[in-house]
Amino acid sequence: MYRHILIPTDGSQLAHKAVVHGLSLAKAVGAKVTALTVEASFNPNDVPASKVNLMSAAFEEYAKHAREHATSILNGVADDAKAAGVECETVQLIQDHPYKAIVAAAKDKGCDLIVIASHGRSGIAAIVLGSVTAKVLTHTSIPVLVYH
Repeated sequence: MYRHILIPTDGSQLAHKAVVHGLSLAKAVGAKVTALTVEASFNPNDVPASKVNLMSAAFEEYAKHAREHATSILNGVADDAKAAGVECETVQLIQDHPYKAIVAAAKDKGCDLIVIASHGRSGIAAIVLGSVTAKVLTHTSIPVLVYH
């Protein structure tokens, strides 16, 4: 069955439900887990023109916030995994396209299943925003279990 499950999470309530489900599955089959969160890279265009001379400070502030956000999410997953008795590694990646980071992490870590949430956008929102989950499904050969 499965030996190593990748569980990407953005820290949302739905993603947390997928985390819980993925940990339960890992416990049931004796698999280890890698929990992943992906943060967007720093965008200098987000810095107001009046603060361009403070670009370095803005970058440091962004990087600090991204680390803290990821650490908060991943520590929660690690705590849940420990409570479930599941071996868990946590990984934070910086990537503007989360699906690319998810697919690459699954391959790099030798995962044989990805457990991911889908927010279930439909209509124009799905077309305009796209779906990280849909992109993962179309860009990986690793089985994907979608929690919806």
